[in-house]
Amino acid sequence: MKALIIGGTGTISSAVVRLLLERKWEVYVLNRGTKPLPEGAVSIVADINDEALVKEKLGDMKFDTVCEFIGFVPEQVERGYRLFAGRTNQYIYISSASAYHKPSKSYIINEGTALANPYWQYSRDKIACEELLMKHYREDGFPVTIVRPSHTYDEKNIPLGVHGKNGFWQVVKRIKEEKPVIIQGDGTSLWTLTFNTDFAVGFAGLMGNSHAVGEAFQITSDETLSWNQIYEEIAKALGVKLHPYHVASDFLSAVGKDYDYEGSLTGDKSVSVVFDNSKLKRAVPDFKPTVSFAQGVRISLEYVLSHPELQREDAEFDEWCDKVINALEKAKNEIS
Repeated sequence: MKALIIGGTGTISSAVVRLLLERKWEVYVLNRGTKPLPEGAVSIVADINDEALVKEKLGDMKFDTVCEFIGFVPEQVERGYRLFAGRTNQYIYISSASAYHKPSKSYIINEGTALANPYWQYSRDKIACEELLMKHYREDGFPVTIVRPSHTYDEKNIPLGVHGKNGFWQVVKRIKEEKPVIIQGDGTSLWTLTFNTDFAVGFAGLMGNSHAVGEAFQITSDETLSWNQIYEEIAKALGVKLHPYHVASDFLSAVGKDYDYEGSLTGDKSVSVVFDNSKLKRAVPDFKPTVSFAQGVRISLEYVLSHPELQREDAEFDEWCDKVINALEKAKNEIS
């Protein structure tokens, strides 16, 4: 089987590439060539936005499956349709579980849940991309499969609800130093975290699967945790006591406009979700997530703590956290 991966070096796509190589797929990776690929993957160096160059590089090649990991707006997936119609038996588009209806009508989420997110442009763009591709499927026979990941992480990432522009490290540092750590809401909303190797099993099982064409699938872990449990597990793995400081999501959105909390919290992480993966398991019977968050976060922390280049400090965000906490404490004292 022959696959073209557009991207191939991100959190999700890198795990897919590795698994496909293990399964003896012929794997081509199209990207700008700035990061190394696993042995066995064939590199096609081109910017996907340069349509003429991509056509030149691909020549007359055809694929069993083309996987689009970096299509974010309709113009990009329309380009994908022009490039790959007639060139592949299946085009898998990576959408997002954040596209599901917000506020949630039900905390149980499946592929039949309506798509609508008024809080996050990223999610609305993903919805528009899905609609465009399904239109091409219905009207032109374009063999699309939609995949909706939720919060997927790997050994280089610590998943969090509230963080700054430099990512997770400053929050991990605050936890290590036993400083108060902001958690959105009261921390009891439910969330699902998926390790990328588990995701890859579900994804690879959809590749070349004729029953997946014209369908949408969500791929997540079956483990559901509250945000309090998530942060407690991080602190436990670090061997320290967690000092949570709960702040309403709408307050964080109002005072943290530089961090787009309206989209990432109100439009996503502050909403309780429990994913029903029944449809995926019918299509991919060997999908059985095996990495619990307790295991995954220890894998991630061990890797991050041994790779200083991933420890990107963020003094501005650290100061902002203290400012928010001090302001709320002052308000409590003035009112009491």
